[in-house]
Amino acid sequence: MTSDSHTSTMHADRSAGTIAPSPEAPVDALRALETVSLPVTGMTCAACQARVQRALGRTAGVSTAAVNLMTGDATVVYDPAVVTPERLVDTVRATGYGASLPAPVESQAQADEAREAERVREYRTLRRKAIVSGVIGVVVMLLSMADMAHGALRHPSADPFMRWAARHVGPAIAAAFPWVGAVSHRTMGFILLALTLVVVGWTGRHFYTRAWVAFRHRTADMNTLVAVGTGAALLYSVVATVAPQLFARQGMSAELYYEVVVIIIALVLAGNTLEARARGETSAALRRLARLQPRTARRLRGDEEVDVAIEEVRTGDIILVRPGERVPVDGVIVAGASAVDESMLTGESIPVEKRVGDTVIGATVNGNGAFRYRATTVGSDSMLAGIVRLMRQAQGSRAPIQQLADRISAIFVPVVITLAAITFVVWYVAAGPAAGGLLGAISAAVAVLIIACPCAMGLAVPTAVMVATGKGAELGVLIKGGEALQRAGEVNTVVLDKTGTVTEGRASVTDLVVAPGVTARGERDVALGVETVAVAGTAPGDAATATERPRAEGGGGTTPDATAANAMLSLAATLERASEHPLAEAIVRAARERGLTVGQAEAFEARTGRGAVGMVGGVRVLVGSDVFLRDEGLDPAPLAREAERLATQGKTPVFVAQDDRVVGLIAVADPIKASSRDAVRRLGAMGLEVVMVTGDTPRTAEAIAREAGIARAIAGMLPEGKVAAVQELQERGRVVALVGDGINDAPALAQADVGVAIGTGTDIAIEAGDVTLMRGDLRGVVHAIALSRRTMRLTRQNLFWALIYNVIGIPVAAGVLYPAFGILLSPILASAAMAMSSVSVVSNSLRLRRFRPV
Repeated sequence: MTSDSHTSTMHADRSAGTIAPSPEAPVDALRALETVSLPVTGMTCAACQARVQRALGRTAGVSTAAVNLMTGDATVVYDPAVVTPERLVDTVRATGYGASLPAPVESQAQADEAREAERVREYRTLRRKAIVSGVIGVVVMLLSMADMAHGALRHPSADPFMRWAARHVGPAIAAAFPWVGAVSHRTMGFILLALTLVVVGWTGRHFYTRAWVAFRHRTADMNTLVAVGTGAALLYSVVATVAPQLFARQGMSAELYYEVVVIIIALVLAGNTLEARARGETSAALRRLARLQPRTARRLRGDEEVDVAIEEVRTGDIILVRPGERVPVDGVIVAGASAVDESMLTGESIPVEKRVGDTVIGATVNGNGAFRYRATTVGSDSMLAGIVRLMRQAQGSRAPIQQLADRISAIFVPVVITLAAITFVVWYVAAGPAAGGLLGAISAAVAVLIIACPCAMGLAVPTAVMVATGKGAELGVLIKGGEALQRAGEVNTVVLDKTGTVTEGRASVTDLVVAPGVTARGERDVALGVETVAVAGTAPGDAATATERPRAEGGGGTTPDATAANAMLSLAATLERASEHPLAEAIVRAARERGLTVGQAEAFEARTGRGAVGMVGGVRVLVGSDVFLRDEGLDPAPLAREAERLATQGKTPVFVAQDDRVVGLIAVADPIKASSRDAVRRLGAMGLEVVMVTGDTPRTAEAIAREAGIARAIAGMLPEGKVAAVQELQERGRVVALVGDGINDAPALAQADVGVAIGTGTDIAIEAGDVTLMRGDLRGVVHAIALSRRTMRLTRQNLFWALIYNVIGIPVAAGVLYPAFGILLSPILASAAMAMSSVSVVSNSLRLRRFRPV
């Protein structure tokens, strides 16, 4: 009998798009890829993100590139023999955006602090510029309306909003500021120009500089739309201010658009400010998790207690934790006991009792007890650091649904500029003076440019992914990235490994059955120091289940049957001592608990998924399944009825043979977790098919499945059999999630559409699956799938509103409703709508923070 972990496997890492090569692979194939995360500045919309990603993806030596608009990072998997990080930075800069190598820091905590400080600076800068622009915008608008109200213009404004404001609000403003009437229209124009230049030259300067850089690289983005729209209005207004006679010769009023320029910039900045604030909220879970790490630890040196910085703690140090304190780093308790609250990391609200020998996780909260423990993993190797690292990678990843937004963004801005040009021509040529002539054409074209900003489209998917992965971590569910998150929502079949997943994973010996005619020899075996089972002995009879019974008065020990059973158990334990399989561990543990001697086997050989064979005290011993015994030429028939009876009770019968005869069997049971039945019921209520796979016999598998409420069980599965079972389901068109321990089930986890590694605390195999559960509770699978479905629903909503907003908004801005209804969209209102579209997408994603598991 052996552990599946002995099997050599090849695990596919879907997040990186690579497969680990086999030992026989050529040397070139073994060349390790590296990953670098480059900070990218200047990205403002989906078009920016798509352009940088395309440039990196086309670079020689780059395996995959994922650019995240939310985090401002480009995560690149590359071959260091072909391309360097410096070359990748140059590639990003060549697209017109800023990039740099990651700044060297002493710890990840410092990197997080630096990132957060930069985010706060960006938010405060945007807020300051938005406030200044807003104040100047209000002043410019009031002066413009008062100027119109005093009759300085012969024709009404071409901007619908300004026409309405001049008609309804203008008189009140004119009455409040009578001095405006004493200022000539041209003088007012210069005053408005000076105020507008403050906004254009400072608060909105980056729109124009970034648009110019994009133009130099023959590209266009959101900055292009804002710069062209406001630039056209500004240029027209400057000419009208400086040379109004040019308009007078054409019989036109030298109308000014300064308020449009300033208000558009102010509203766009306001939207960016709200967006930046909301983006900070999407990564709040990650920041809270990173801040859980204590800054200091109380280290013991002899009897002396010294508070040291967490960076100074080394593996092997003895740490003292008092009541109510956070555990500084991972370790193993050497003295004392307490209850530790691990809810921040595992989602488990009930404190976990900890005693000597138990592991504790850094950043968890100690209860009322005090204990000392030995540090085992520190720094970047700790559990908390691993979780934070995984979350950061997940939040920087991309979901496949993002490809839709990328394809649209690649052509979006050029198409919008073309539509704006067509709008201008149509209005100027066809609409005529009744619709504003040149002024109306400019107003409509500017409205089209401004309302079509693709910011919302670029934020639709990454905001949802960031919030969902953060929420998952709060629930004890670590999702590897956007791709895994999306696939989990498409799952319709869940395959559960039995041991350690449906069951506790800690098997215990429940029955010892001695074969007919088997007794103990009565003499000591020198090699073992134990009484061994002898094939010769009493006449054959019915098999008996051995039980411990006190000998009659005047003696001691056990009955002959119990003696033979103990000897059989000792024999099996001696062989299984070399195995790591859970059933083998249960047999060895049972022998030691009975005080039996467990010797050392020779020539031990494991047969994956079947059993083990070796030499014990000069005799050949086999321990394993009935199939294994038959393969070895032995007949398990004398114990077949007992094995069947035990299997129907959900116990696993393990046969023991010595030389050429079956001498008994050991029944081992692994109790079902208390949460498994509830989890299976919830999965069924979600419309999912639940299947259990196990290496156990059909009888045992059916009993366990029946107790857990699982309708279908597949028994006798070796590691390769589990892979075949997953493949068979996939061939039927099922989308399969396999839930296993992340190590023994690695081949099947790689084959499944979604691999879910289930474990507890520090033994989580993060690299084994797409989703990792922080605690051994199948309800985490329910949470992961429900969260994925909710996230994908919100993501589709985000994309729908981002697209439908433009599908409806652009034609309205172009004036399609004007001939029938006389409705025109003001550039000012278009800019307000554009700003709010991005905020609405982010706000919709933030609803995931209120997600509650079903």
